[in-house]
Amino acid sequence: MARRLRPVGTDFVETAPVRLVFAREIRAAPERVYRALAEDVPGWSAWFSAVTSARPTELGREVRLRGGTRFEETVLVAKEPEVYAYRVDATNAPGLRALAEEWRLTPAGGGTRIQWTFAVDGTAALRLLLTVGRAGLGRAFRDAVTSLDRRLVAG
Repeated sequence: MARRLRPVGTDFVETAPVRLVFAREIRAAPERVYRALAEDVPGWSAWFSAVTSARPTELGREVRLRGGTRFEETVLVAKEPEVYAYRVDATNAPGLRALAEEWRLTPAGGGTRIQWTFAVDGTAALRLLLTVGRAGLGRAFRDAVTSLDRRLVAG
């Protein structure tokens, strides 16, 4: 059963107890990356291997991850082609109190620099797990944006 999380705003991305920030440059233009993030919600499962399904909802998205984790999200910022951010309102993941993610896109050469911030508040055990698991989350991000780039450049 899904539990409600504390609603947070965009400032949480900067003030969360745990902030994991990853960045990578890809060849695709910011406008194309933004559309893949914000407009092609079902397409996330094609390039982000942790995502098994995603669908738009009235205020945001419903996302399912490998292992059965589910998120009900509200979009906080959709500023094309610069920022796409959302918070999780409800989840079945244990230990979470609040979660927001921000995808910031900036032109870089002929492509895009993507910066992803994963901002979390949770139990001490969850905060420790995220700190220890930082490398794995970073690898998932790098693999996802590499796959997204291949998809956008080929299409």
